Amino acid sequence: MIIPYYKLPLDTYKIITNKEVDTCDLKQSIVGFIHLIATSYFGECTFDESFGCSIWNVDFDNLTSTNKLRNTITESLEESITSQEKRLKKISLEVVIEQEEFMNRGSLNRIKKRVDIKVKGIVSQTNEPFTCLERFYIAPLSF
Repeated sequence: MIIPYYKLPLDTYKIITNKEVDTCDLKQSIVGFIHLIATSYFGECTFDESFGCSIWNVDFDNLTSTNKLRNTITESLEESITSQEKRLKKISLEVVIEQEEFMNRGSLNRIKKRVDIKVKGIVSQTNEPFTCLERFYIAPLSF
């Protein structure tokens, strides 16, 4: 039996009006949950202070080296995903940070750091391989 999972973002209007809520499969649900972890800061969810990751703590940090930022993000996400996403096992992360220049119409261009996060693992229920890629820009965070 295939169990439907709710698709994120959750449409609460459909719930309170007793309409059918959008669903997705297991892998899409895991991808959505990983995205939710990556875009939440520690303490944002009052019911679980440990939910989230440290991307927000380094969002405007332009002085720290790229290697240190990568290690901080990798350790935080790996710990959060391992403890929060129980549907995955053998989780590994690869974080790549690169600078991108954005051309503006004026004379000033902006440089932002792009963070590519590749999450690999095994879906516990089916033993299938799992891979997802998240891409963020930090300083300030956007996706």
